[in-house]
Amino acid sequence: MAVSAVEQLQVMASKRQYKEAAAQLEAVNQLCSHFEAYRDVPKITELREKFKNIKQILKSHVFSDFSSLGTGKETEETNLLQQLSDACLVVDALEPSVREDLVKNFCSRELTSYRQIFEGAELAKLDKAERRYAWIKRRLRTNEEIWKIFPPSWHVAYLLCIQFCKMTRTQLVEILDNLKEKPDVGTLLLALQRTLEFEEELAEKFGGDTRRKDIGSDIEEVDKGENNSQTVSDIRKKYEKKLAANQGSGTEEKDGNKDLSVPGAGFNFRGIISSCFEPHLTVYVELEEKTLMENLEKLVQEETWDIEDGSQTNVLSSSVQVFLIIRRSLKRCSALTKNQTLFNLFKVFQRILKAYATKLFARLPKGGTGIVAAATGMDGQIKTSDRDERVICYIVNTAEYCHKTSGELAENVSKIIDSQLSDAVDMSEVQDEFSAVITKALITLVHGLETKFDAEMAAMTRVPWGTLESVGDQSEYVNGINLILTSSIPALGSLLSPIYFQFFLDKLASSLGPRFYLNIFKCKQISETGAQQMLLDTQAVKTILLEIPSLGRQTSGAASYSKFVSREMSKAEALLKVILSPVDSVANTYRALLPEGTPLEFQRILELKGLKKADQQSILDDFNKRGSGITQPSITATPVVQATPTAPVAPAAPTVANPASVGVIASREDVLTRAAALGRGAATTGFKRFLALTEAAKDRKDGPFRKLFNA
Repeated sequence: MAVSAVEQLQVMASKRQYKEAAAQLEAVNQLCSHFEAYRDVPKITELREKFKNIKQILKSHVFSDFSSLGTGKETEETNLLQQLSDACLVVDALEPSVREDLVKNFCSRELTSYRQIFEGAELAKLDKAERRYAWIKRRLRTNEEIWKIFPPSWHVAYLLCIQFCKMTRTQLVEILDNLKEKPDVGTLLLALQRTLEFEEELAEKFGGDTRRKDIGSDIEEVDKGENNSQTVSDIRKKYEKKLAANQGSGTEEKDGNKDLSVPGAGFNFRGIISSCFEPHLTVYVELEEKTLMENLEKLVQEETWDIEDGSQTNVLSSSVQVFLIIRRSLKRCSALTKNQTLFNLFKVFQRILKAYATKLFARLPKGGTGIVAAATGMDGQIKTSDRDERVICYIVNTAEYCHKTSGELAENVSKIIDSQLSDAVDMSEVQDEFSAVITKALITLVHGLETKFDAEMAAMTRVPWGTLESVGDQSEYVNGINLILTSSIPALGSLLSPIYFQFFLDKLASSLGPRFYLNIFKCKQISETGAQQMLLDTQAVKTILLEIPSLGRQTSGAASYSKFVSREMSKAEALLKVILSPVDSVANTYRALLPEGTPLEFQRILELKGLKKADQQSILDDFNKRGSGITQPSITATPVVQATPTAPVAPAAPTVANPASVGVIASREDVLTRAAALGRGAATTGFKRFLALTEAAKDRKDGPFRKLFNA
């Protein structure tokens, strides 16, 4: 039976009777399997060899017949297509490698003309990319009927498209690499856009298999910005390996084709060609940066630094517009690529936002500088009008909005971008810049108010305290302080959020309390009546300061502020009580009421009481003998300064020690806690930690820290 079957197969092969030969091949294969155990018998060996030769003849006949496909013969010879269709049955009955070789030969032949056309000087250009995709689509369309001779399980059109994509990628890489100058951005983006559209068409066309659909939906979900266990880059990496295998030697290519021989194996068309544009997209990123910077400049120039009526947010309109143009840019880029180019664009966003933070910083009112300012004692003092105060509040709110929104922007980008790059997407540096703007703005606000108080403080020292005859109502300078606060605080309270208003209050309290105390020492002689009048004024100032949270309609965090004000103002009250005490008990009263005092400070109190030098000396000698417990003159707020090596340590004027230092250290935790609310890292990173710790220690307008903040 075996001998007979092989002879019949030989006849069919020589006559090219493919349909019959296909069935006969199956029969001979089955018969030969019976003789597996007798392979050493010479007759069997001969028969097997003969069978092998016949299969080789069949293969060469089939390949020869298929070579006429596409030459136009199929229209002349009507039975050719039927014959080729039967030949496919023979190929299926032969080894799988025969089918692979046949399909590969067919694809190569089909693409020969494509290679020649698009390697020519005329069409080997970037702006002709669209014509490449039109060519393959036309081939698929016009040959659809003819190619039905191939069994659907061969996926010929699918494999042809894979070969086409690889060849196109190779040619485009060559075109891009050989460009003499930077490509035109418009041409580059149009070619990329058409490539992406073509890849999408292929992905949809060959997405019939369930596994293909899964991969497609994975990509779509990532496109929507949702997290998915299998991201684009995972899929891409997987198939780039296969692609690399296909570009290797012949044997590797064979293996690669086995992997990809059916659409169900999930070859990913998305990115197969378009990814070659990635290294050349820097021109696109540069264009985006230029456009964004120009828009930023325009927005800041057109900024009115005011809020439109009815606005709910008290945020400057330019900040909203900046994020709007950034989001549009992100949308444009993510439609083209989600790899390195998107990450490069994200770095551009960081630069744009830092530039905006600098613009906000620059808009804050500055202190007076130059010879005139120095000569008039106005050096470093910040003058703020009511409008300036409003603008500063808007800047605080705007910086807070930018701090929050830049964090959200980073989250959005990290969801969209290739997973390998998502960890590097970080906005903390930008957020730190906005935190610094907030801190500087609030301190500027305090400095502005301090400058307003200068006139009242000077007026206080001009009152003839030594010759007052009776105690009356509160003095005029107290009314001045009250007027300043009642005109500024309500507006600030309505514009600032509770956290920042509280921070502002802390800064104000840590400035005004100690300043008032030190101002008493700047007065000339103070009589008993004068001290009583000043005591009444001090209590009035204390009441005014305690009412600030109510004035600003923000009383939520007022408890610690009230405590601090009471403590600072009670020092001024204690000082006046010492001045009021009789000469013979003045030393004991000073020790009891101001235990942190210094001999220098005590000497100044004796001068304020109007004692002559000789009388002062005996009291001072007695005080120094018994005053071993008194603190010696100390460097102003040294513990605070040492915490920050960036600050130069400058000793205070020797006449007065800093009474605020104890209060500062006691409330340091408080200040730090509030400063932390300024945004991530505000109380722990360099400049901001320094501000949080030292600003509260600032004792007076010419103190060692003042110049640091006016720099």
